[in-house]
Amino acid sequence: MLREQAETDRTWRLASEGVMRMEKITYRSSRRDLDVPAFVFQPLTRSPGPRQALVWVHEDIRGHLYEHYIPYIREAVSRGYVVIAPEYRGSIGYGQTHYDAIDYGGAEVDDVTTAVTVLRARYGIDPDRIGIIGWSHGGLIALLSTFRNPSLFRAAAAIVPVTNLFHRLALKGVEAQRRAIDPQNRFGGSPSERPDVYRYRSPLFHVDDLRVPVVVSLADNDDDVSIDEAMPLADALRARKPQLSDVKVYHNPAGGHLFDRRVSPVTRVPDNTPEQVDSWTRVWKLFDSSLQPDEPSR
Repeated sequence: MLREQAETDRTWRLASEGVMRMEKITYRSSRRDLDVPAFVFQPLTRSPGPRQALVWVHEDIRGHLYEHYIPYIREAVSRGYVVIAPEYRGSIGYGQTHYDAIDYGGAEVDDVTTAVTVLRARYGIDPDRIGIIGWSHGGLIALLSTFRNPSLFRAAAAIVPVTNLFHRLALKGVEAQRRAIDPQNRFGGSPSERPDVYRYRSPLFHVDDLRVPVVVSLADNDDDVSIDEAMPLADALRARKPQLSDVKVYHNPAGGHLFDRRVSPVTRVPDNTPEQVDSWTRVWKLFDSSLQPDEPSR
């Protein structure tokens, strides 16, 4: 994993040349127990005025910043955003201690939200111009980060997010899922034994804490986050936060769970299916309207 991560870092550096400035940093999580590696991407030249940023949360509990994000991070930087992508606890490629520190829906959320402090302190980002985006498990983290810290972000996007651990474990197998998401038994038991813990780590039950605009994209052919798991979140957002939420369910998009991230591994060009284009159009509309500096009056 360490060797593979070194190759991934090299790929990102090559993809950044002449397009954006990349650096790899480390910061201490607000939990004070772990150093968190992170990628940071910036425009090659700094424009005057306030700076805006996105916290970019990768998919998979055992993942990292995948190369299929290359065209999208390039797009974000071309729009003037500084992008920070935390390799939160449990991510692969950073050694056994980092791998074993996995804390699903718990301390990993603190790892990600600490990135805001880093953006403000090291990169001069305007605290009123920071958004967060995540996919699948990263979508869960993006939502929990927003719900638990109502004033930290100004906008959020969650693409095919995990929403309800009760449903997820019941569907996929309680013991198998517990071994995957909680190998250290930080939850302290099964959903029936510790319902409060599973509820705390499931975005569905915290919709009332939403205070900023959010885009949520779902796929009805998703073979990971099933539509049965996803729809209660969609319905709750539409019913309880209609002024803040833009929720869309795509019908049978190519790629299902991966529909918005399908990219040629050779050319790094997105598939650009209608569903993929539409999802990203909604994401950029949200962030550009919420985070970008206002146009000066003429």
